[in-house]
Amino acid sequence: MTAIALALLIAPALAGLAAVWLPSPASGPVTAAVGLASFCLVLGLIPTLARHDVRTLGFVSIDALSVVFLLATSFLYACVGLYSIGYLRTETHTRDHRYDRRFWIGLNLFAWSMLAAPLMGNLALLWIAIEVTTIVSALLVALEGTDGAAEAAWKYVLLASAGLAIALLGTIFAYYAGAHVLGQSYNLAFSPLLSAAPRLPATVVRLAFVLAVLGYGTKVGLFPVHTWLPDAHSQAPTPVSALLSGSLLAVSFYAILRFYQIAAARLGSTFPRDVLLAFGIGSLLLAALYMLDQRDYKRLLAYSSIEHMGILAIGVSFGAPVALAGVLLHVLAHAAAKGNAFMGAGVLMRKYGTKQIGSVSGGLSLLPWSGPLFMIAILALCALPPFGIFRSEFEIVSGGLSAAHDTVAAVFVVLVTVAFFGLSLTANRMLLSRPARAGDSGAVHDGPGRGEPSAWMVVPVVAGVVALLVLGLHPPGELTDLLARAVSSLRGQA
Repeated sequence: MTAIALALLIAPALAGLAAVWLPSPASGPVTAAVGLASFCLVLGLIPTLARHDVRTLGFVSIDALSVVFLLATSFLYACVGLYSIGYLRTETHTRDHRYDRRFWIGLNLFAWSMLAAPLMGNLALLWIAIEVTTIVSALLVALEGTDGAAEAAWKYVLLASAGLAIALLGTIFAYYAGAHVLGQSYNLAFSPLLSAAPRLPATVVRLAFVLAVLGYGTKVGLFPVHTWLPDAHSQAPTPVSALLSGSLLAVSFYAILRFYQIAAARLGSTFPRDVLLAFGIGSLLLAALYMLDQRDYKRLLAYSSIEHMGILAIGVSFGAPVALAGVLLHVLAHAAAKGNAFMGAGVLMRKYGTKQIGSVSGGLSLLPWSGPLFMIAILALCALPPFGIFRSEFEIVSGGLSAAHDTVAAVFVVLVTVAFFGLSLTANRMLLSRPARAGDSGAVHDGPGRGEPSAWMVVPVVAGVVALLVLGLHPPGELTDLLARAVSSLRGQA
C-alpha cells in the first residue's frame, strides 16, 4: 500500500520532469506508459480497500472513496497520454518543439496534481493539491497562444483563485472547529476531525461547509460559479479538455464530499443535502437550457460537464444508499464518456479544421472509426443503455424515489431529457448529414476524403467504450464492493 501510494505521487511528477530533457517524440510513449502504470497501480488498490477501512501513511490517507476518484483520473491519464501522441503528430504546432515540450510537462504535472489530491489525508494539503491543479491547468489552457486561449486562461485563474480563497476560508473554519475540540496542535488531519465531529461547534461547521461548497464548487463548475468552464474547455488543447472535464471537476467534487462527511456527522444530513440540492438543480437547469443553443461543439461538451456535476450534487442530496452508489459510479462513467467525447471532438477538429457545429457534416461517412465512436460517446452522455451513465442515473433516480424525493426526481428526469435533446440533435447534425463537398457553401475541410487523422487517436477511445460497457452491463464484483464501502463512508457507517 505504501509503495503504491508513493509510486502514484512520484511517477507522474518524474515523467513531467523527464519531459524537460527528453526529445519530444520520446515524451509521448513515456507519458502513456506512466499513465497506464498509474491505472494498474490504482486497480491494485481496489481489492484491499474494498474490504478494509482507511489506511493512513503519514500525510497520505487512502480509503474506498479516494480510490474511486483515483480510478477515474488514472484511467483518463492513460487514455489521454496515448491519444496525445497522435494529437501532436497531426498538430500544426509540431514544428515548434517548445510547444510539445510544454505540453508533455504540463500534462504529466496536471495528472500528478489530480492523483495527489485524493491521497491527501489533511484538509490543508487537499486544498494545496487542488490549488496546484489550478496553476498547471491554467498554463495548459493558455498553451495554444491565441487571444481566446489567453482570455480563457486569465478568466479561469481569476475565478478559480477567488473560489479557492473561499475554500481556504472554509478550511480555516474547519481548523477552528477542530482546534476547539482537539486542541491547538490539531493539524487539519481528516480522520481525527471526522471522529470528533459530534462535538464540533455546529455554527462553525455549517459555515465551513457552505464556504467549501461555494469555493470548491467554482472548480467543479456548479452554478452560479461556473462561468470560467465553457471558455477554458473550449480553448484548451483537446487532451487537456478531456482531463479538465473528466477528472479535474470530479476531484474538486471529492473535496466537497470530505466536507459533506464532516457536516453530516455533526449537523445531520438534512442541511448539507439541501445545500447540494440547490446548487445541483441550478447547474442542471442552466446546462440543459444552454445545450439547446450552442455553435461550438467543445463548448457544448463543456456545458454537458456542468450538467453532470449537477447530477452528482443532486444524487448526494438524495442521501439514499443506492443514490450515493449511483453518484460514485457516475464519477467513473462520466470520466470515460466525457474523455471519449472530447477525444472525438479532437478528431473532428483535425478533420474539419473548425470547432463550429455548422461547419461539420458527414462525420460517420468520413471518419470510419472516430465517427461511430464519437456517436457512442454522445449516446453514453445522454444516459442511453447499455452504457455506465444509464446505470448510474437510474440508480440516482431510484434513490430519489426511495427517499421520497419524488418531485425532485421528476424535475431531474425532465432536465436530463432536455439535455439529451441538446446533445443528440447536435451530434446528428454533425455525424448523420451528407458530407459537404468541395465548393459547397460552408465546406471548410481539406476534402471529402475518408480516413482517420491518426490511429493513436482511436485506440484509447475504444478502451473508453469498453469501460462504459463494463460499468453499464456488469461492474466487477470487487468494484461493486469498493463502491459499497465508499457509500458507507459517506453515510458515516464506515
